Amino acid sequence: MCNSDWYLHLLQVSSFVIPTWLQRAAQRVLHRLFHTRSCLFVVLHLALQVAVYGEYTWEVFGYCQQLEFSIHYLLLPYLLLAVNMGFFILCSVTNPGTITQSNQESFLKAYGYDGVMFQKSTRCPTCNVEKPARSKHCSVCNNCVHRFDHHCVWVNNCIGAFNIRYFLVYLFTLTAMAANLAIITAAFLTKVVLLSNMMLGSYIDDQGQEHAVEILFLIQHLFLTFPRIVFMLGFVIVLSLVLGAYCCFTLYLVLTNQTSNEWYKSRRYECSCCKALQPHDRHIVYRNVYSQGVWVNLKEIFKPPTSSEKKKKT
Repeated sequence: MCNSDWYLHLLQVSSFVIPTWLQRAAQRVLHRLFHTRSCLFVVLHLALQVAVYGEYTWEVFGYCQQLEFSIHYLLLPYLLLAVNMGFFILCSVTNPGTITQSNQESFLKAYGYDGVMFQKSTRCPTCNVEKPARSKHCSVCNNCVHRFDHHCVWVNNCIGAFNIRYFLVYLFTLTAMAANLAIITAAFLTKVVLLSNMMLGSYIDDQGQEHAVEILFLIQHLFLTFPRIVFMLGFVIVLSLVLGAYCCFTLYLVLTNQTSNEWYKSRRYECSCCKALQPHDRHIVYRNVYSQGVWVNLKEIFKPPTSSEKKKKT
């Protein structure tokens, strides 16, 4: 069963349980959040950074100074924050490669059509432009974007040919920030435990029995002693894992010269139930024709090809 089938089945089941007015209200909210341009996620993004760095500055930084942590080690998160915010702004304000009637000719020859995912002489009914290969119409921004990757709600902009390099640095520094804060905070709590010799002690439970200190008891004790710090540590650890996984996926796409949009569409041609819907005499086989080796793929991210460069090569 395809993912879409599961989704439709879930909608059908939920329609019998959830009231109609609540379904419509939820649909309006979701449409507002994910299908229209909004600064809500940008504000949430900045609020989370302020909360995490506020807690780090207010408590962790001071405690670590008392425990004689290296000042350079403690200042590294602020350096990462400055770099991250710079590329966040660049990613938000840079034109990702919006295609209009006046500039469509400059994009049409940048990439060749693969004949499967991207067909020649296809027009966008909304923008009324001929769609270049690797482009896609973004329903959120209401524009066709050159080498469209995805629409990122966290920067309130599309990620395309001309800001993907900024997005990569933004993503990797954000991951490094979360991991660095997690390491420093975990090092602080570990040093507190070691200096207190807590692991060598014991405790008495509700039944009056004595037990050696275990990990669960230790976590509970640290949470009661440093509740905000432990909560922040849990948050940045989860964030580091999620962002780390997404970084690996993004790096895979970069090295293979794929966009998120292309990777998602290519899954359709490999899905068994989607293959069954194709005519028996004509099975479509998708092959990534844009990958030209790791070095060239990386170079293309930081210097997107133009029609003039393509003409010189030919």
